[in-house]
Amino acid sequence: MRAQFKNTVSELAAQDDSIVIVLGDISVYMFKDFWEKHPNRFYNMGICENTLVSVTAGLSSQGFSPFVHTICPFLTDRSLEQIKLDMCYNNFAGNIVTCGATFDYAWDGATHHAYTDLASLRMLPNMEVLHLGSKREVDALIRSQYKSPRPTYYRLSDHPHTIETNTEFGKGTVLKNEGAPLTVMTAGPILTNVMEACRDLPVNLVYFHTLKPIDKALIEQFRDTEILVVHDAYGLYEAISEVPALRMRYHGLPDAFCGWYGTVHDIRKRIGLDPASIRGAVQTLLEDRSQATRPR
Repeated sequence: MRAQFKNTVSELAAQDDSIVIVLGDISVYMFKDFWEKHPNRFYNMGICENTLVSVTAGLSSQGFSPFVHTICPFLTDRSLEQIKLDMCYNNFAGNIVTCGATFDYAWDGATHHAYTDLASLRMLPNMEVLHLGSKREVDALIRSQYKSPRPTYYRLSDHPHTIETNTEFGKGTVLKNEGAPLTVMTAGPILTNVMEACRDLPVNLVYFHTLKPIDKALIEQFRDTEILVVHDAYGLYEAISEVPALRMRYHGLPDAFCGWYGTVHDIRKRIGLDPASIRGAVQTLLEDRSQATRPR
């Protein structure tokens, strides 16, 4: 997904002189060609995330279309105040692009895990929030949104899915509609595991890449079903809850820090987000519904 981000922005920058890259010592070599072609529009500012965001806001105020990019927890947690005040309060357009989603840096421990970004940035006025799940989504949504009049957050992962989804901003995708009484809703790269878990189960399956604004009209279509939100970060459940009076359950992260090491797949399995665990959670809900509707 990072490579697609670089390719898309580089292609756009060849035609749009307003595009500027601001890096925090990550993906620098990847953007080597960009730097050589556009040296006056490339800034590697090192590990100083607060300054990265303030510079991005300043560039936006002067009519540029900046992309600020570094590792997720350092940009969205450490620099939340600058994102809130410099960008959102002033409603300065700009593109915040992170790598290292959720447990992508699993081996580096809790300091490098990132699962609060979507939830915290969703709460900021004027912010648009994208949890991109595939390279195709990265390409399409950067092209459609990089000139948005609002600040826009793009979350990239090292583990993209390859499933065909609707790439229109603000729109979800119905991947399975069986008229079932249970609807599974998910977002981002975890779709790979959710699809595998639900492939032959009698459930509806809905996918989102845009968490703000969430596709409320699509959610309303499944109001009469029970909704199970499966997600590997905080934020999707809360976004769906903007549609009032839904019957919802959640299967995802516990209310705890992850203190384990290993691969992203190891950690997903430990917290119940591998395909088998997701399938078990869905089957339990199906069985509960079956027992509740069985004649006594």
